[in-house]
Amino acid sequence: MSLPSFDLSALPGIDAIPDLLRVLMALGITLFLVLHRFDAERFNAAEYDDTDRWGNPPSLFRRLAWYLLGLVGLLAVLVLHPTPESSLYLTLGDRLGVVLLGLTYAVGGTLAAVGVAYWRYRYVRLPGVRSYPGAVLNAIATAFVDEAVFRGVVFGFLLTIGADPNLANLAQTLLYALATRTGAPGRPKTMLLVMLAIGLVGGWLTGVTGGIGAAFLGHAITRLAFFLTTGHPGGLPAPKGTEKEEIERRGTPPTGWKILDDGNERTRG
Repeated sequence: MSLPSFDLSALPGIDAIPDLLRVLMALGITLFLVLHRFDAERFNAAEYDDTDRWGNPPSLFRRLAWYLLGLVGLLAVLVLHPTPESSLYLTLGDRLGVVLLGLTYAVGGTLAAVGVAYWRYRYVRLPGVRSYPGAVLNAIATAFVDEAVFRGVVFGFLLTIGADPNLANLAQTLLYALATRTGAPGRPKTMLLVMLAIGLVGGWLTGVTGGIGAAFLGHAITRLAFFLTTGHPGGLPAPKGTEKEEIERRGTPPTGWKILDDGNERTRG
């Protein structure tokens, strides 16, 4: 599947810009997109689409602004780069590979989500019904922005400069894991491993299929699976001891114990 065509002649003076300068401009916007991913927490987007410590819901306006800025940046890269169809991976890729490999990726991601939920909670922690629309939007939009930026553009730039494909995949994966900030203090380390796996598998699928379609499909379904099994719209489990039911459990006796004091001790004496 080919890239959408843009009439660059409609943009004043863009044809007069040297190709090298256009590549550098596209690279500059790519760096902005990477920094934009680092700032997802400020926008309550991606892994941080969840209620805060006081129970306040995330701002819909800030989330939409984060998605929109990512899409505008990607569009700018696509327009500015002189040869995006051959240098970057901003296409869906082979259709059969997208379906087969993307669904295989999705199955693996779903199994991982169930495993993390049972390891973390000992059960599947279903989310509230009201959180579904925003969580579905967040999963799809985040998966697209992530795959387009890191597997489509960053991976493409690394290969363009002659980097070994395996090293390029490893580099974009490490950069992606850093950008998600899932390795920060207080974050569940299991999610850092999940992000590393998403980066590696997504990069491999992008190289095999020639586009980000399979990686996007598997990534989006994986994020939805983590939402459905952890109860968090962002798919990021809270640190142990901080979930609502865990806090409430601290004020109750252990399972199997009974409180024998019926209050009579207070009236004696």
